[in-house]
Amino acid sequence: MAKPSFLRADYSMAPDLPLDRTGYRRTPTHGRDLVFVVNPRGANGSTGKEWKKLLPYLRSRLGNDCNICESLTSGPSHAIDITREAIREGADAVIAVGGDGTLHEVVNGFFWAGKPVGAQDQGPTHTTALGLIPLGTGSDFARTFGWKNDPFEAVERIAKGLKSWVDVGIISKGSGEPHYFINDADIHLSAKAGYYASQYKRFGKLCYVFGTLRAFFGHKNRDLKIRVNGGEWEIFPNVTALCVGNGKFFGGGMKITPNADPRNGNFEVVILQDFKWYDFILKLNKLYNGRHLSEKNVYSRSALTIEVEEIIGSNSIYVQSDGEHLEFLPMKFSILPAAIEMLC
Repeated sequence: MAKPSFLRADYSMAPDLPLDRTGYRRTPTHGRDLVFVVNPRGANGSTGKEWKKLLPYLRSRLGNDCNICESLTSGPSHAIDITREAIREGADAVIAVGGDGTLHEVVNGFFWAGKPVGAQDQGPTHTTALGLIPLGTGSDFARTFGWKNDPFEAVERIAKGLKSWVDVGIISKGSGEPHYFINDADIHLSAKAGYYASQYKRFGKLCYVFGTLRAFFGHKNRDLKIRVNGGEWEIFPNVTALCVGNGKFFGGGMKITPNADPRNGNFEVVILQDFKWYDFILKLNKLYNGRHLSEKNVYSRSALTIEVEEIIGSNSIYVQSDGEHLEFLPMKFSILPAAIEMLC
């Protein structure tokens, strides 16, 4: 597996650059300004097709009360740039159209250099809301709220304009730029499974099952050193996977952190120890239904922060957040409570 880069630190949008790439400019007209960030290649191209079908309805439903801007992404990290520019221009909402990967980039666009991005010409009370039209393969964050992959239902949520503050996770590694996630972060097997699942997307929701089985080939459980909420370091032997959940689901509907709530100010941390490939098969139903926490080799607790290190540095334990692959341990995961206002 190719070594991933950490944080995509080469964001092309610097704070003092002119805002000229979204196609959005705030205009002194009535209604809310909504920027829709669309990944047309998502879900093997079906996101772009579904968006074209949805757009006439969206304009008819929202056009009288809202100013609609459509921004199509052209590659990795483009949604981050689009979001930052839209927020600086004073957009009332930025709506991610696609799966968890597009949502992940949009969320990272709400921040720059460790701080929230703000509007340039609006008052200090102005905030840009986050929206979601789930059209991806997994759409796991939407499941936490009970939302279906129904774009028309999502348009109704946007039309109502109801908002709720949600938490965001922060990943930090040394002195590097922080990275943000809204759904989950995964360490070791679960991170590798997400990597391989991307190669099986043609199988739809089964891609993660195939990705997990593929990840078991050559996999070795590792001893990890973990510190929760700044307390004492603890040793966890034979760790198969560690999941830090802000949302409940990952892997196309696997309820891996069933007690997580992105509005309660805490993560749920779940650690699977000494799992074999056949354990995964035998316990698959429990993993998808969130009934695995009673298993003897499963550990769970809530946390504000969690630091994770290898005991013997192998430089082979991968980390991912919301499907994006980062670098290796050590890393620290922290919760940022009520970080973004979300249309829900």
